[in-house]
Amino acid sequence: MSENTNRRTFAGSAAAAAASFMIVKPQSVRGSQANSSVSLAVIGVGNRGGHVTSTHFVKHEFLRVAAVCDIYDDKIEAAKQKFTGAKVLRDYKDVLAGDYDAVYIATPAFLHPEHFEAAVNARKHIFMEKPAAVDVEGCHRVLRAARKADKSKRITVDFQQRYGKDYRKVHQIVKSGELGDLKMVRAAWLGSGPPLKQGHPQSEERIRNWFFYRELSGDMLIEQDCHNIDVVNWFVGKNPAKVSGYGSRQVRKYGDIFDNLACTFQFDDGMIFSYSANQFKAPGFSDISETFLCEKGAANVSRKGYTIWREKGAPETASTTYDITRDAVFEFIDGVREGKIENAGFHAARSTLTAVMALESCVKAKEMTWAQVSRGESFEG
Repeated sequence: MSENTNRRTFAGSAAAAAASFMIVKPQSVRGSQANSSVSLAVIGVGNRGGHVTSTHFVKHEFLRVAAVCDIYDDKIEAAKQKFTGAKVLRDYKDVLAGDYDAVYIATPAFLHPEHFEAAVNARKHIFMEKPAAVDVEGCHRVLRAARKADKSKRITVDFQQRYGKDYRKVHQIVKSGELGDLKMVRAAWLGSGPPLKQGHPQSEERIRNWFFYRELSGDMLIEQDCHNIDVVNWFVGKNPAKVSGYGSRQVRKYGDIFDNLACTFQFDDGMIFSYSANQFKAPGFSDISETFLCEKGAANVSRKGYTIWREKGAPETASTTYDITRDAVFEFIDGVREGKIENAGFHAARSTLTAVMALESCVKAKEMTWAQVSRGESFEG
């Protein structure tokens, strides 16, 4: 199978304290009572889709995996072992035509705009992996779809920090003004990257290893680092106005994406956000976190916990001892059942487009502005 055929086959086969909720009657949301199970169809049961479904979705007592969809036999066979009784489908359009309450979109990032738009048109509750897209056009496509979404359907995008309990606590502290005005931001994703998949036909290489190809993943800045960028946008309450950045390949020998980069963002009030990331391991060291420097203190937060520094007293620390993806998944399921509706398509498109702006700066070695990529559109929900 050629690469282009493979890509077309997948495309044919296969966005709370953090958001504003609209409360509607559960029977209006699902057409049934709130104590019944939510039926979920999973589009893309590869590494991430299979893991999140088996580790988190199936652990909710009111969630039933009703269907799985993928283009690869090995992924389907693995899913059949994990999700006994789920219907097996090969075309994502068949999933969306089915009588399922919700869909989980876990396909390669370049397919997200197409699959998100189709799921919106099918009036499904949607849980989608980040990023929203891999380029400017894709982000605007997601934005347009989010605008026309059924207001009785919940749309969640897996920027899981927005749902993590410790992240929400630190967000509340920073936004409350307890630490004074926010004056500077630093964030990083310094750690090893994903493994290279092997053992497949060469015709499947680009799809199997889609992460390592900029056209399919949006590079590490979009596929991975959009997490940090989304946290910063959330805490600050807006996206940066411009960015300058550089990226290079110091270790990576395959694909065409960077393995390290550094960006300096600036908000419209002049505040600086300094960012760095890599995907090669420095033994014994990693830093995947966001730091907010305020007039009367500072806060550092990550998926492992947080530290708050105040003018007086010892720092306040806490450890996060579980995968916060669980918070995002469970809040999605409960929201579907209870009529607590959000449309995360707006902030997902905004944060992803902020990452796209930064990638374009790194690739072109020139300053890029929000005005250039946003095209005057509003990304408010």
